[in-house]
Parts: sequence; C-alpha cells; structure tokens
Amino acid sequence: MELSALSGGFDNAAHQSATAFRAIMNVMARPGVIETVTGAVPPKGLSIAAGSLLLTLCDPETKLHLAGELDTKIIRDWLTFHTGAPIVPAAQADFAIGAWEDLMPLTQYAIGTDQYPDRAATLIVELPALTQSGVTLTGPGIQTSAALSLPAIEPLRLNAALFPLGCDFFFTAGDQIAALPRTTKLESTPCM
Repeated sequence: MELSALSGGFDNAAHQSATAFRAIMNVMARPGVIETVTGAVPPKGLSIAAGSLLLTLCDPETKLHLAGELDTKIIRDWLTFHTGAPIVPAAQADFAIGAWEDLMPLTQYAIGTDQYPDRAATLIVELPALTQSGVTLTGPGIQTSAALSLPAIEPLRLNAALFPLGCDFFFTAGDQIAALPRTTKLESTPCM
C-alpha cells in the first residue's frame, strides 16, 4: 500500500461524516438541489465530493465497483484503508463510481427485486460540473419542478420506468453533489 493512501481521510470523522451525511440525504430527498460536501482529500481522479460520499457511506460490508480510469491502485488502496469496502465487478456492486461513459451500460447493475427493491445499486457519476439547468425534473421531493445538468436523458428515463426497481444516482463535481432517485421523472424541455 502506498503511503499516500493513508492520508486524505476525514480529520474529524464524527463531525465531518455527520455533516456530509446530512448533505447526501438532502440531495437524495430533494432532486435538483446541489450541496457542497467537503472533508475528504482523495487521490487524484476522485472529486472531493465523491471521496467524502464514499467515506461517509462505505464500510467493509459495502461492495464497491470502480469504473474506467478510477480503477487505479492508489484509489483502491485509499478506499481500502479508509473504508474497508471490497472492490467488486459491476454486477455485484452496492455502489459504483466513474465517469458516465465508464459506467455504461446501466443494465449491468443490480436493480433490486420485487421483494427487495432496496437491493439496487447506487451509481456515483463524476462530472466536470453541476448546474441547476438543463433537464426538467418532477416527482417526490420536488415542489413543482427542478432542473439539473445530466450527462444523458434516455438511459435515466428507462431506469425511472423500472420503478419500484432501478438504480439511484449521485452526481459529483469538485466539492458539489446532487442526486437523482429512481422516483424522479425527466423531461427534456428546460425548466422555466
């Protein structure tokens, strides 16, 4: 294990993980909202928000898939040291992280079962930027409508059509995070 994998975790784990957890739950409950999440200083390739999310939600029982360029020794070592999460193939993942293209196709991830819809994968999509513009969102947690810059519409629409099954999504960029639960409906017309 590289020495650099030992640093970059939360300095004050109790406080920083609680703060990050509140932000993470807020964006999942309110699609279209963008929060700032800090605390982690992950290795190059992982954003601050993604690193903080992984430190908060992953543990030795959480199976994690690293897609594409994020599947590196330093990132594996950092996550192993700070979370203990086992790295697994996409089909076995509780969480998967990567660039949108690297996470495709969505059909390789667990979508839950009729008896256990909560056994679906959650995908963390690393993006260059997040804005409250672009695709119009409606559904639970949204008063009338919201907007969010998303990497694609059709795969996310197909995923939402699987409800109560389907994947949930977090989008991270720098220290920002947003979420798209499977209950959210997407329209291609811009939100007014």
